[in-house]
Amino acid sequence: MKQAKRAAFILFGLLCLGLGALGVFLPLLPTTPFVLLAAFAFANSSDTLHDWLINHNVFGQLIADWRRYGAISRTAKVLSVVSMLAVLVISWLFDLPLWIIAVQAIVLACTAAFVLSRPLPPSP
Repeated sequence: MKQAKRAAFILFGLLCLGLGALGVFLPLLPTTPFVLLAAFAFANSSDTLHDWLINHNVFGQLIADWRRYGAISRTAKVLSVVSMLAVLVISWLFDLPLWIIAVQAIVLACTAAFVLSRPLPPSP
């Protein structure tokens, strides 16, 4: 059972890392939450993958800022909120039912409030 749990965490971590990597190039896909989830999954399954991720030249700083300060960079905050707004606009453009847009708006507003409430990391 322990091996199955470890394998599930590794697969989940790889999936999250893949989505986070896509988020670097796709403006509607957030990077930071997926990278943080990948770090969590790897911390529970693979020291090698976890060490690689936290020392990564692109993703490592996101994780370090979150761990040390509970902080999210200004760039990550802006990209997150812009992505959330874009999702709402796309939902509206696709003429989704109003109740779906309302649920999205509530969830995204709460998520945006959380992201914006996090402190900025200290300047180097």
